[in-house]
Amino acid sequence: MKKRASTSHLRPTVIGTGLVALDVVCNTQSQSVPAFFAGGTCGNVLAILSYLGWRAMPISRLSHGIHTDRLIADLHQWNVDTSLVTLTEDGSTPVIFHRIGRRANGEPFHSFSWRCPECGHYLPGYKPVTGAGAELLTKTLPGCQVFFFDRVSRGSLTLASEAFKHGAVVVFEPSGVGDPTLFREAWSIAHIVKYSHERLQDIADLGLKTTDKENVLLEIETLGADGLRYRSVLPEAKTRGWQEFAALQLDDLKDAAGSGDWCTAGILSKIARGGVKGLRRIASKSLQDAIRFGQAAAAWNCAFEGARGGMYRFDASSFQTHVKAILARKAIHPADQAHAEQSSQKLTHVCPACHDAGIVLHASRRKGHAS
Repeated sequence: MKKRASTSHLRPTVIGTGLVALDVVCNTQSQSVPAFFAGGTCGNVLAILSYLGWRAMPISRLSHGIHTDRLIADLHQWNVDTSLVTLTEDGSTPVIFHRIGRRANGEPFHSFSWRCPECGHYLPGYKPVTGAGAELLTKTLPGCQVFFFDRVSRGSLTLASEAFKHGAVVVFEPSGVGDPTLFREAWSIAHIVKYSHERLQDIADLGLKTTDKENVLLEIETLGADGLRYRSVLPEAKTRGWQEFAALQLDDLKDAAGSGDWCTAGILSKIARGGVKGLRRIASKSLQDAIRFGQAAAAWNCAFEGARGGMYRFDASSFQTHVKAILARKAIHPADQAHAEQSSQKLTHVCPACHDAGIVLHASRRKGHAS
């Protein structure tokens, strides 16, 4: 990894690897065609940080095709640097179908599926950067303040270890355990671990020892509607056990999808700009303020449809103004016109089976397959 001086006037850099996917978003109560957005945990976190002024560089092994073109086009819209994304014959561009709408009682819902809701065909899934590919990247990888990963593989661990050596804050946000051995290794490399209680209730069963956690400076567990809790061994922000923060709420919830990604990006934007050296100097009050900022960003996101809907309606300055209002417990009502620049393309080229049969999916169709 190239060693690059970090100066305050330069944008901080985040490099990440993991789930970068094409989100196909269908509103079941709309007659409009589905819309296409870059998504996945890694994709969302990096796009949000770019929106907040960071240089964001995902590392992904994608395939050629129209869905990749759509994904890259959306990342470029948010100034995400895709120079570390490779397009290969053995790569894969994940496609995830999202259905949003409201139930009969008015409650909003958001479902995810890895199958075409029209024909049931499994869509392309995630393929990690290979171990050999990661080894090659370590020789030319630019310096960064943060390295983020949400999927465990030999390649992601190689890259995380290299970033660790050069002073980056290594952030691990798993959605599941997968291979327990690799999971423990990932945990031992990370400075910050953030996970959902709902998805990783079995984390205690892994038997993680103190030595496995020696590098983890900050551990965050999200609790859904109950907020989150954290514990820290940061030198200036140590806690005695878990500290809990209630969730911040908006009066008019549209869609909670992606809120965890906003929380992550919001926290990192406040505490990780100076790499691991800067993180170690974070005071307790600054850490708590950063966590509340992340929660407020998550609450703001709930006012829009889609994982990053607000970004398509408001610039970063307006976002900051809205978040300050949320933190001050002032009512805000952002315009409910998310994704104003939606794609008007149809889905025949996303699902291979539907393409071959000439089937076009319309957002108003309700049948589908649960994920």
